[in-house]
Amino acid sequence: MASHSLGLSLYQAARNMGVPFTQEIAPEDRTVRANGLNFHYLEWGDPANPTLVMLHGVSQQAHSWDFVSLALSPAYHVIAIDQRGHGDTDWASDGDYSIDAMQADIDGVIQALNLDDFNLMGHSMGGRNSFIWASRHPETLRSLTIVDTGPETQRRGQERIRDFRELPNNLDSFQEFAERVKDYTGRTEEQVLGALKYSIRETSDGKWAWKWDPATRNRGRAGSDPVWSTDRLWECVEAVDCPSLVVRGSRSDIFAEETLNKMGKVMTDCTTETIVNAGHLVQGDNPVDFIAAAQGILSRNNS
Repeated sequence: MASHSLGLSLYQAARNMGVPFTQEIAPEDRTVRANGLNFHYLEWGDPANPTLVMLHGVSQQAHSWDFVSLALSPAYHVIAIDQRGHGDTDWASDGDYSIDAMQADIDGVIQALNLDDFNLMGHSMGGRNSFIWASRHPETLRSLTIVDTGPETQRRGQERIRDFRELPNNLDSFQEFAERVKDYTGRTEEQVLGALKYSIRETSDGKWAWKWDPATRNRGRAGSDPVWSTDRLWECVEAVDCPSLVVRGSRSDIFAEETLNKMGKVMTDCTTETIVNAGHLVQGDNPVDFIAAAQGILSRNNS
């Protein structure tokens, strides 16, 4: 039996974590062509319901939102996108993983899917991409949820992520990747095995590798690009005109409480919340409290 078959199903894992869901809904795998690339995304729920677009963090993919999507999909049309160089979306042939390239991607996907008047949610890299996109598209979003990121990030957490991503990309077995992820996240083997299958692939030589493009290691951290300075990122945050929720994990070493509080003060109609018992991977560490916070802003702006 392959080691990854020992992992929990999504529904078993959700029940073990206490995730509130009423139906065993499964997403549809979709692909859309935008900005010269094929983008994979997961579509959950009824398209007649209010739409919620989700953007994952670096080295993650659309399935990182599965607990949240499972809970929200009875009431929302959820679209969780694999960003360029991640998951089952194309890698950039020119190695361009800049903020500007990702903004053009979001523009293209939103246009190709003919979306407007929707909700946007992003974690880490996806959160930064989300608040920049929101600042460029006034009067477009019903709500914006930013998860554990802001215009400024803490060096300690950035270095920890960098060190994890710099580890060898090719390993001999699925189990070796599982051990690496267990060490990084502190999660149980059953939890890790159930989700890891979406993040790695078996290569032609029988080894296993991350699905993300190694070239994404060179993208730089938020604020390090002179074109996208920390000051400019703060300007983007201040320009967001829709109701917003900014969430921080209580144990996060990426997103400082001081930055969270400042965002709450400078953003229009902004609620801030710290999720207990969660690190940077908030929606996976404590999905129950994260979902409750997300439902708060969504229900207020999608009645």
